Amino acid sequence: MTATQTPTDRTDPPTTRPPLWDRRFTLYFTARAVSLLGDAMMPVAAALAVGALYGVSGVGLVLGTWTGTFVLLVLSGGVFADRFGARRMMVGADLVRVLTQGVLAVAFFAGTPPFWLLVTMAALAGAAVAMFLPGANGMVLQVAREPQRANATLKVADALAHLLGPALAGLLITLTSAGTVYAIDAGTFLLSAACLALIRFAPGEARTATSAGAGAVAVAGTSVVDPPSARTGGALRRDLRQGWQEFRARTWMWAVILIWMGYGVLVFGPLVPLGSALVGARLGPNAYGLAVSCLGAGTVLGGLLAIPLRPARPLAAGTVAMALYTALPLCVALGADLPLLLAGHVLGGAAIAFWSVMWATSVQTHTPPGVLNRVTAYELAGSVSGIALGQILAGPATALATPSRLLLVSAGACLVGCAALFAIPAIRTLHRAAPTNNGAGPTAVPVGR
Repeated sequence: MTATQTPTDRTDPPTTRPPLWDRRFTLYFTARAVSLLGDAMMPVAAALAVGALYGVSGVGLVLGTWTGTFVLLVLSGGVFADRFGARRMMVGADLVRVLTQGVLAVAFFAGTPPFWLLVTMAALAGAAVAMFLPGANGMVLQVAREPQRANATLKVADALAHLLGPALAGLLITLTSAGTVYAIDAGTFLLSAACLALIRFAPGEARTATSAGAGAVAVAGTSVVDPPSARTGGALRRDLRQGWQEFRARTWMWAVILIWMGYGVLVFGPLVPLGSALVGARLGPNAYGLAVSCLGAGTVLGGLLAIPLRPARPLAAGTVAMALYTALPLCVALGADLPLLLAGHVLGGAAIAFWSVMWATSVQTHTPPGVLNRVTAYELAGSVSGIALGQILAGPATALATPSRLLLVSAGACLVGCAALFAIPAIRTLHRAAPTNNGAGPTAVPVGR
């Protein structure tokens, strides 16, 4: 420092983190929080309201229609989010769900909804979610300068929604009617659409954020966009192929999804049907409800832990956390008493939440913005299909082994999956994305491809 300089003349870069809760992120967080609450209410509403009218098979068909439509259309949702902009697709999807839930609310208030209406609205709602979710991942980079903090905060909101939503839905159906739950659900999607519509981007940011998606390719942390003639009028098949090529080019990404499909079939899918039967029969339905609440509490804890912790190798750290998830199926399979059972659910919730934040941040920061929504669609389709298959096979598998033994298999599969994650160098060595010089967010480094 020269004789004429004062302490305020120094130009050292600031050491404080950029604020998270600016206008954009606050609006996005509000939109996601209320939308997640609405999503968390609906399985209970469907199980209680539809089940009372059309039985277990009716509930299965309605929920199966929702899931099946989502799986069929989520890849297209990724293409449309890249081509037309994530926010536009998310607002449109929210408005569709305002319509579907509003129609069902009116139908329940009026009396007994016909079964065809329930199935039709479930299909439309599943299609809307397929258009919404791929863009939700990419939007985080547009509204937050520190994706990991943002993802962790959103994970806490997700956990709280799944902690409070089912209980709120059950209480409302008991005190009022199913129509009230569907009406509130429609209101959450309306508020979400309004908040997303209020997010504003500068013209340059909007071009960078959407970039028509079809031609963005990452090269050493930068993106190169194809000329307009190469992007206009592109076919859906070409866009899907480019998204697949980007997904396949990252060994760490497709390897994780393959392992996660195994987790879905052997761990996540069977856990709810088998666990609820075992815990309910041994300790009663109230004990199972308490265990689910502890799972949600653990998820909140894991999300909070992921805010300050910034491991250099996020997927390796997430794998360590996932090893702790083994405690959840293990404590159910071994017939643990209630305190140990609840502790296992807290630990499992924290483990899966921490992994989820590390995974979401890695995908967002190591994928070119122009294809991020399509890549997200591929990983969603793989993950959800594994869980759906595991749920379907859980019942028939009890003819081969007892639920306890099947959950012991789940616990073993969880450890084997973690070993597989560590064994793949592209996953184990993937580094956290380096921050940009202007603090606007991370730049993906070409590691682990």
